[in-house]
Amino acid sequence: MKAAPHFSLRSLVVGPAVVALAAAATLAVGVNSPAQAATCGGYVGLTFDDGPSGNTPALLNALKQNGLRATMFNEGQYAAAYPAQVRAEVAAGMWVGNHSYTHPHLTQQTQATIDSEIYRTQQAIAAAGGGTPRLFRPPYGETNATVKAVEAKYGLTEIIWDVDSQDWNGASTDAIVQAAGRLTNGQIILMHDWPANTVAAIPRIAQGLAARNLCAGMISPQTGRAVAP
Repeated sequence: MKAAPHFSLRSLVVGPAVVALAAAATLAVGVNSPAQAATCGGYVGLTFDDGPSGNTPALLNALKQNGLRATMFNEGQYAAAYPAQVRAEVAAGMWVGNHSYTHPHLTQQTQATIDSEIYRTQQAIAAAGGGTPRLFRPPYGETNATVKAVEAKYGLTEIIWDVDSQDWNGASTDAIVQAAGRLTNGQIILMHDWPANTVAAIPRIAQGLAARNLCAGMISPQTGRAVAP
């Protein structure tokens, strides 16, 4: 969306015309947010797993340029390795979730290992400036009673997904865009931090959502569904 025009009042003669122009400028500056809010007939959750990485800046730029916010499910090992990228995610208006430390099949691990995977990631993300996550996505979407018990210990809400973009499986940009087109109000899509096709799909995902009066929202820790930020 274009920035509002900037009016320089110094070059204008003081009078009614100046007052009118100043009022117009004020209205123009403030019009973006209410106009955007008015077009939100529902909210969807855009999620990106496995970051942060060297690809994170490109992904964040694409999201920002297209007015989208998303939840970044970070691995603890990468949050520790790329703390600046965690801070960049927050600065770009994204939410940061826990995606385990090393991305194991948690349902095949002991409770102590599951606890370590989740706890260390909470610590790594907080230390990197990402806050203390309230959302957890188990690797591969695999969960069981033991995983859920550890999540509850750390006050985490488990988030799976409604739509799988298949970007991890080599999906084309077109296919990723089409997957996002299946989202309905409150639903969540699985994407990843690293595929180039995913970054390429962002502008068209934004256009598709806008055409359907859907906005990118946050994921509620209470309900696990996408809601207004």
